[in-house]
Amino acid sequence: MCFVTKVVWFYRIYRQVLKNLKIFCKWVLTSVAIGFIVGGVGCLFYFVLRFVTSFRGEHPWMVFFLPAAGLVIVFLYHICKINEPKGTNLVITAVRSEEQIPARMAPLIFISTALTHLCGGSAGREGAALQLGGSLGEWIAKVCRVKEEYKNVAIMCGMSAAFSALFGTPVAATIFAMELVSVGVMYYTALVPCAISSIIASLLAKHCGIVPESFTIIHTPGITAVSIVKVAALGVVCAGVSILLCYSLHTAGKLYKKYLPNQYVRAMAGGLLVVALAFVFRTQDYLGAGMNIIEESLQGDVRPQAFLLKILFTAVTLGAGFKGGEIVPSFFVGATFGCVMGQLIGLEPSLAAAIGMMTVFCGVTNCPVTALMMSFELFGFTTPSFFLIAIPISYMLSGYYSLYSAQRIVYAKTKPKYVNQKTH
Repeated sequence: MCFVTKVVWFYRIYRQVLKNLKIFCKWVLTSVAIGFIVGGVGCLFYFVLRFVTSFRGEHPWMVFFLPAAGLVIVFLYHICKINEPKGTNLVITAVRSEEQIPARMAPLIFISTALTHLCGGSAGREGAALQLGGSLGEWIAKVCRVKEEYKNVAIMCGMSAAFSALFGTPVAATIFAMELVSVGVMYYTALVPCAISSIIASLLAKHCGIVPESFTIIHTPGITAVSIVKVAALGVVCAGVSILLCYSLHTAGKLYKKYLPNQYVRAMAGGLLVVALAFVFRTQDYLGAGMNIIEESLQGDVRPQAFLLKILFTAVTLGAGFKGGEIVPSFFVGATFGCVMGQLIGLEPSLAAAIGMMTVFCGVTNCPVTALMMSFELFGFTTPSFFLIAIPISYMLSGYYSLYSAQRIVYAKTKPKYVNQKTH
């Protein structure tokens, strides 16, 4: 190689390195800003939801205001000129396309989710956090004058930050935003920005006194041929439960729209149905997120019908137009079902509840890597091999069902084939 060729070669490398460093520094600044702003809003969201949940627990009669809360939620969306809310599907679509997320989505989902939890609607919070974070992430990108082609990265940063602030799982939050949109293809361009935003939000949440979610598995058996077979069997049936959960939520929404096309009537009817269900079953265990029932399941104590009732309450709530997340309900369904199955097949109920919690989450989101990372953050590295067995099985057997209809399966689950198919 002559001297001139070497100079040209080194100059090209220098230019490329310099270009990459400029992009890196720009994204560090942007993702730090997103981490702080979205993380701060996420912390406020956490404390508001904790307050309204505690208030409802002390005043059970608040559930009777759920129909009125539904009317208020519909009214708020209408005055903001959002007549057909798409929820998390809008965020997923915005990452993949040029569709915009209105900045007003952030306060709308904040207020409507708080109202839903205050009055006992069966919903979670992390799904709402994805919408909140995605909306704020895009808004911050516009303020920071991020190029339109990088808008999707900013949205994913916001999603990671909000999820991390609320749940305290920065690793899973980083992967989740990248894995959720297109199953089989990750947006690795967003890895560094999402990681920075997620960590910043997690540290901010800890500084604000938010304790990261963590659970303890009471007893874990040794890894034997028998225990492996039992865990694999649990993964198989949890895949079926995840399909049931997705199908129930989507069907409820379609039935509401078919028979009650007016959104105000739909919200009123849904609120009345939830009140009636709570009265018929004489319990408020299935209202709100139900984190206390998840903890009881991990202690090996659960009602056999709990997972079915949670599916029913959640489908009735979210199908009617109330706001919140679907992820914590999937945790609830997975943990309670796993605990019951553990007792039936002779697997430690606490371990079975933990595995059920992660495998159903994987089945309804089609995010096996996220589920595996989350299992490590929530339960520690207690017998990671069991999670490694059950989670991929649930992913493969759950088919093309998902909580989010905008999600796409890019590569087939059972064969190495490009399909780019929408989920059911």
